[in-house]
Amino acid sequence: MNGHEPRYAKHALVAEMLETQAVCSEIPVERIRKLPSPGDTPFLVGEGSSRIFPAKRAIHAALLRGDRTVPRTESAHGARELDLNGRSVYVASNSGKTAECVHLIHTLREKQHEGRIIGLAGGASSPVAQQSDEAYILTCGTEHAVAATKSVVEQALVYDLHFRMQEGHPLPDLKRLGEDMTAAMKAHIPVELIEAVAAAPTIYFAGRDDGVAEELALKANEIVRARSDFLPGTYAVHGIEEVMEPGDVLIWIDPPVDYEQKFDEVLQKGVGLKVFAVASRETSFPTVRIPEPADRATAAYVQLAMGWNILVEAGVSLGINLDKPNRARKVGNEFLADASGDE
Repeated sequence: MNGHEPRYAKHALVAEMLETQAVCSEIPVERIRKLPSPGDTPFLVGEGSSRIFPAKRAIHAALLRGDRTVPRTESAHGARELDLNGRSVYVASNSGKTAECVHLIHTLREKQHEGRIIGLAGGASSPVAQQSDEAYILTCGTEHAVAATKSVVEQALVYDLHFRMQEGHPLPDLKRLGEDMTAAMKAHIPVELIEAVAAAPTIYFAGRDDGVAEELALKANEIVRARSDFLPGTYAVHGIEEVMEPGDVLIWIDPPVDYEQKFDEVLQKGVGLKVFAVASRETSFPTVRIPEPADRATAAYVQLAMGWNILVEAGVSLGINLDKPNRARKVGNEFLADASGDE
């Protein structure tokens, strides 16, 4: 995809995806450095895109590095019933108006929560920002497309840089990261892959539980308007093949070499569906290549960008209005206060 041809340029979604390079290079590092210490086992909450990629990527990266402090995550709604006392709770909401996030903050206050509540929100006057102990206000600017993209990357980077700083790790090369993401978004996508995704009854995304494949499964709903599912690890060959159909597509993010033959036997030969890969190396499946990452913890951003590219190409080929789904809303469940200010 690119931002110049009319078929791409007319969509705010494309412009916002391509703005992630500036988000990477211009993120206010010193503001993040001033965020309070996360303490022991911080909790990262939110709903939808504000949690899937930012939180799960942060957890996976911490485990990759062997950090002393590894975050946990749960949906904002699910977190209300948990005992989080004493923990720092990070509440991420692109709009700052997500009802589940506001209700969680209210619940924590009612429980006299001992621990910091840190909001990540798009507006300083939003309920999440106003009701948190500390707030990081997103700098990426307004998103006009319903599908969240550049805001997801900024939320992920805030966690990324914050936890690296706390552990004493060097920060990633943000300039290179932005360039690699742009290269992935502008890469040529084979017609075979575009046509297969556009025609698929169901698009499956397989890969690590680091937020990439799961976030792309959500974006497939919003961008291509297709049914999708996230299959962590090798789940794709552990029973779900029973309901897969020959017209389905599976996009495998960074497949491990030792399981490629099994996926070929069970899915391509057994079911008859098509398997494609997103990886920095050639695989035994048709592969869209991403640049070799500067470090393993930043590969997820570039994989996500390539997934966006694939979905945009499929959506454009179908003539879909990428910015405005028929039912999905920018704020999935907006917090509304009554006249007294209560929920």
